[in-house]
Amino acid sequence: MKLPCLFGLCLTAVPLPAAAQEAPLLATVFSDHAVLQRDRPILLWGRASAGETVTVTLGSDSGSARADADGRWDLRLPARPAGGPFPLMVRAGTRTQQLADLMLGDVFLCGGQSNMEFPARLSTGAWGGLAHAPQPMLRFAHVEKASAPAPLENLGTPLRWRVVDADSVGDASAVCFYMARALQQRLKIPVGFIDSDWGGTTIQSWISPEGLATLPKYTESLRSLAALAKDPAAARALEEARTERWWRANDPRWSITKGWSAETFDDAGWPSLKLNGSWRDAGVPALAAFDGVVWLRKVVTLTPAQAAAADRLQLGPIDSNDTVWINGRWTGSNNINWFWRDYAVPAGALHAGRNVIAIRILGGAGPTGAEANHLLKLRDGSAVPLDGAWSYHLAAPLKDKKPPIPPWEVPTSLSTLYNAMIAPVARYGFKAAAWYQGESNVAEASEYRELLTLLFQDWRAQMGQPQLPVLVAQLAAYGTPLAKPQDSNWAVLRKAQSDAVGSDGHAGLAVTLDLGDRFDIHPTQKLIVGERLARAARAVAYGEAIAPGGPEALAVTRNKGDLVIRFRYVSGNLQAYGAESAFGFEACSKAACRFVAGSIDGDRIVLRGADAGDVTHVRYAWSDVPYVNLYSSEDLPAVPFDLPVHAAE
Repeated sequence: MKLPCLFGLCLTAVPLPAAAQEAPLLATVFSDHAVLQRDRPILLWGRASAGETVTVTLGSDSGSARADADGRWDLRLPARPAGGPFPLMVRAGTRTQQLADLMLGDVFLCGGQSNMEFPARLSTGAWGGLAHAPQPMLRFAHVEKASAPAPLENLGTPLRWRVVDADSVGDASAVCFYMARALQQRLKIPVGFIDSDWGGTTIQSWISPEGLATLPKYTESLRSLAALAKDPAAARALEEARTERWWRANDPRWSITKGWSAETFDDAGWPSLKLNGSWRDAGVPALAAFDGVVWLRKVVTLTPAQAAAADRLQLGPIDSNDTVWINGRWTGSNNINWFWRDYAVPAGALHAGRNVIAIRILGGAGPTGAEANHLLKLRDGSAVPLDGAWSYHLAAPLKDKKPPIPPWEVPTSLSTLYNAMIAPVARYGFKAAAWYQGESNVAEASEYRELLTLLFQDWRAQMGQPQLPVLVAQLAAYGTPLAKPQDSNWAVLRKAQSDAVGSDGHAGLAVTLDLGDRFDIHPTQKLIVGERLARAARAVAYGEAIAPGGPEALAVTRNKGDLVIRFRYVSGNLQAYGAESAFGFEACSKAACRFVAGSIDGDRIVLRGADAGDVTHVRYAWSDVPYVNLYSSEDLPAVPFDLPVHAAE
């Protein structure tokens, strides 16, 4: 393989001995083309034989360490300024591992859900805009999706660092790429980023078990998660007991239906239907408008080889909550209607001959995918189809209830994505982290500030970087616009994001309200989001004397019948686009709010005549899809807020 010639130095890949390829000495986060963090000691680590001496050479620097009794080793090489490329050589006994084309520069970790995962090739302007020559000083790596009950030492799939060029860049996180590109163009040094993200996931999935353990509400679930890492059967027993406690308390027919999961239960009198889309469309009048508990059962006949090899049960998406048993053995549960069910088969649950799959569903549509999605998957990649008729029985109407689910089930798992996708890279060394997530936590928006603050603290502690800057992309507009003020969980979560950032001395916020798409939760204008994050990084991570973002309201005061809002980060005077007044403001008396227009007065907004005696607080951009026009002179949108009204200063 031919590598690029950089700074007058041409490099050639050196084939590795087969033994070294099978057992690399370096952790899987390191690969050819990697960027290492400049201006700080360079930590390298991996595995060798117990007691073996490991020697590392990076350019002109060398160091050695002795592997411990478990074979783990790590060492630090001296801090170096930006530069490269460098070869990296690791030796232990007769084994050698060599990496080529490593750079020293600034490294960013990007995390979150689908708007961070969103690829550059689908972003606005990508057609033609990404077709450029290789940029050897801009590199990236993507962490493959994985989930684990306990923190992992290594990534399951080795990280593949890639140089940005026309062929590779389309696969990169769009937001992270545009942020990194803006910084690299300004700094003129190598910049690398690792994106670790998974669409639809909640923030709790990305906080370590130690971090979540500080919140008592997660204690019981974390106990089950810890058990899964050591004894899966015990973990399933704990979760089955927790789940059934909920059903016993909430399902009026639980005492009757509790035996319907057993392999020996006689369902001969139940009617049958084919599961090919929602049960509402199955032609069964009783199911057409039913919203509640429905049981499904199916007999599957297996050969001895199939019973021994079956390891996953795939059921596709289910609306909304399901609990699954195989031959009476509790198998799994989830409550996200769009998420595909793909459960691990408990060891020993299946046997040759007759087997029974039982599903208890709480919802209004049941399995919503195609019949072909229902499979018992075998280890060799083949599958036993679960097509044909299922027996069913309506149990009880039961609406607006949400049973608990196991803490290891993605996308609402606890800590499992941190364990598999953050822990293995936590020691790498980063200039800053960027976070774009929150859509999946909107339903519980009131707790998001606590969780986001915890994520800041947790990542810094786990990474050994107590002042690690964290850059947050605030949620964009999405949903139905409103003609009258109403409460909004999206607005509550945006405020949680800005409050968490505002109370942290090492965090920055990028407002994205004006870049949203009310019809698509994945707006494609990622270029500006990335550039706004880069600006926040310049202020927070690099210490530039600039406003990190757009205008931020500090206080609301009364003044002779008016309400006056004072802002910071204005960079001159406030400005309103498309109108003489600024809109999106609400004057509120307890829970009742009304729209009021804002007049610009330098770095202040005056809500003229809005100070009715009962006004207690003022909101701005307070809806799922706010229409607003207030910006700084640097074209940065104002931060949404909800502030109490104070007496005149």
